[in-house]
Amino acid sequence: MLELIQSINNIIWSPALIYLCLGAGLFFSVITRFVQVRHFREMWRLLLSGKSSAQGISSFQALAVSLSGRVGTGNIAGVAAAIGFGGPGAVFWMWVVAFFGAATAYIESTNAQIYKEEEDGLYRGGPAYYIEKAMGQKWYAWIFAIATIVACGALLPVVQSNGIGDSLVNVFGEGGRVSTFIGEVALTKVYAAFFVVLILGFIIFGGVKRIANFTQVVVPFMALAYIIIACSIIALNLDMLPSIFGLIITDAFTPMAGVGAAIGWGVKRGVYSNEAGQGTGPHAAAAAEVQHPAQQGLVQAFSVYIDTLFVCSATAFMILITQQYNVVPDGAASAIVQNVALNTEINGPAFTQLAVDYVLPGVGKPFIALALFFFAFTTVLAYFFIADNNISYINRTFKQPALRFVLKVGIMAAVFYGTVAEPSAAWVLGDIGVGLMAWLNIIGILIIFFMAKPAIKALKDYERQQKEGVEEYTFDPKSLGIENADLWQDKLKK
Repeated sequence: MLELIQSINNIIWSPALIYLCLGAGLFFSVITRFVQVRHFREMWRLLLSGKSSAQGISSFQALAVSLSGRVGTGNIAGVAAAIGFGGPGAVFWMWVVAFFGAATAYIESTNAQIYKEEEDGLYRGGPAYYIEKAMGQKWYAWIFAIATIVACGALLPVVQSNGIGDSLVNVFGEGGRVSTFIGEVALTKVYAAFFVVLILGFIIFGGVKRIANFTQVVVPFMALAYIIIACSIIALNLDMLPSIFGLIITDAFTPMAGVGAAIGWGVKRGVYSNEAGQGTGPHAAAAAEVQHPAQQGLVQAFSVYIDTLFVCSATAFMILITQQYNVVPDGAASAIVQNVALNTEINGPAFTQLAVDYVLPGVGKPFIALALFFFAFTTVLAYFFIADNNISYINRTFKQPALRFVLKVGIMAAVFYGTVAEPSAAWVLGDIGVGLMAWLNIIGILIIFFMAKPAIKALKDYERQQKEGVEEYTFDPKSLGIENADLWQDKLKK
């Protein structure tokens, strides 16, 4: 079974997808005249302003929900895997995909705002909605919706919960082993699985608003605590920082771990972490209450910076400064670089735990396990929110109330399995989920751009109003030649 899913993953994550992610980001950066740089100050202003409403959450809450999906296991275990399989140069390619990906995030999130709908008193939206309304291809929208429900409801949660189980084993040991239908597993993982599923069940039966309220408190707290620890370690070894930067840059273009391996793992883990182009961020963006669609697009672009340039870089610096890593190219028989025990799990949080423990003995492993619990848990909640959004899309024409109950049970089962599963199996499933969504969404937003350019029209309209110094922004889609943005048209009339 593992060989089969690995073969599927190799097809999905062929070099074509890697170049598509980088190429789309570069294309949208040029088309928007590098919106991620020009409007950096405006991103900050919008992040700290805005209010929620009965229908939608605030810009900050939407950012928190999307960050809870972006800041997860990928920032701790994913970065470690990128270095372990692709070498330090993979970090450079994570930066590249984040910088260009911020423009992609603007495009997809602005599209989501333009074509959002109101259902049961709440805003709903995402790629399925804008594919149907802007591209006019309902069949393609349905394919994306179904793929997203499978990916976010069954595949991606496996990776997040696996990080929790793995980190706890690194702290407490296996605690014995027990035979299950997937083979022998550590008792520590079984206990962790029951605990995580119990809390998850309590929250997901509470609704979308509870998710927003939970994440806006937890996400900034966990990210801040993690950054403080990372900055402290970097500060204690500040003299090493220039050489670490040099190592990352030079290794990105040298055959030490293979240029192809560095690019491949950097882009793969970069997209997994910041999700730019994957199509997950637009779901939270659509739920926000804003005066103009471009505003939430800019806020979501900023979340890519927070995820990769801040959190992922902090992890990478800790690992490289303390030299608590190996480099073993995928499929290689021996290590190119070996600094820790050769049997140390690469597809997990072990390198990061060892790095913090190297500076803070006895503290690093439990701290990372705790941080990873919050990172991964809030990411699973974001996945539920995204899958639920796509069930809402399907229910518009094919009403099946039982789908939501099936989703809740399914995501709890996926989390339980992921917690006890082997890391190699968990990450392959997660990569398949990310790859499927990225293929469908990036192709979709490129076609929409060439057909109607809605996000570009919205950006020009927003910049015009900025220059005019308006106190309250408005958005008139019909005057811009944007069709099927009915909610905004009704809002303008009111």
